[in-house]
Amino acid sequence: METFTLAHFQESADFIRRHTQIQFKTAIILGTGLGNLVDQVEVDAVLDYSDIPHFPLSTVETHSGKLIAGYLDKVPVLVMQGRFHYYEGYSMKQVTYPVRVMKLLGIENLFISNIAGGINAQFELADLMILEDHINLQPDNPLLGKNINEIGPRWPDMFEPYKRSWIDEALAFGQAQGYRIREGVYASVAGPNLETRAEYRYLAGIGADAVGMSTVPEVIVANHMGMKVFAISAISDLCYEPKLKPADITELLQAAADAQPKMTAIFRHLLGKV
Repeated sequence: METFTLAHFQESADFIRRHTQIQFKTAIILGTGLGNLVDQVEVDAVLDYSDIPHFPLSTVETHSGKLIAGYLDKVPVLVMQGRFHYYEGYSMKQVTYPVRVMKLLGIENLFISNIAGGINAQFELADLMILEDHINLQPDNPLLGKNINEIGPRWPDMFEPYKRSWIDEALAFGQAQGYRIREGVYASVAGPNLETRAEYRYLAGIGADAVGMSTVPEVIVANHMGMKVFAISAISDLCYEPKLKPADITELLQAAADAQPKMTAIFRHLLGKV
């Protein structure tokens, strides 16, 4: 099992601090096909993940693998342009390593985006789903092993993993803009293969509205350290009959691109409220 200590996290944080003096409270993790929000950032520093001590490397083609420090609408932000996944061969401690470092940098608020398959039959392509809860079907947990008591409790509560007031604020804003937006439950699976028809039926049966291969590990670690979390999915494919069909990565990325401006607007709106 991969083992990291406070010293590892601190070494990474110190390296980032040598490149930017911005005092952050908010970080954003951008998922597959959703990296263009950084075009709106007034950039102070850009760091390749490969240069940051102990950071994994993003192996997904649509993830840029850069950490960007700057300002979005004059609000200090630290942006991950690309994340890590269990299916890339990383341990859960590696997948969530950047979130640990964020805490040492002063991050209190974490915004997360992803693309997800729509299991709820009310979804259409490029709809937005705000996560109000999740089902963790990953085969591992980032909190396994010795707990670091200085940064979080042994048994963190997960009653409200996503900040309710931010959910309500985002829903109201999105609806006022005319977006197709709702809240729902996100099921997180290991991947990298997509699900079978039977598995989609199973996920619907246990209460999932959408399914993806990320987000929940980061959310668990963020809650462990007392960070407030907001997460949103772009519905990239439809996983219910009669809309279910073989997945096409080009179509998935197009749905993400269609949803991206709306997702960016929601993030920018919430940033004005934190």
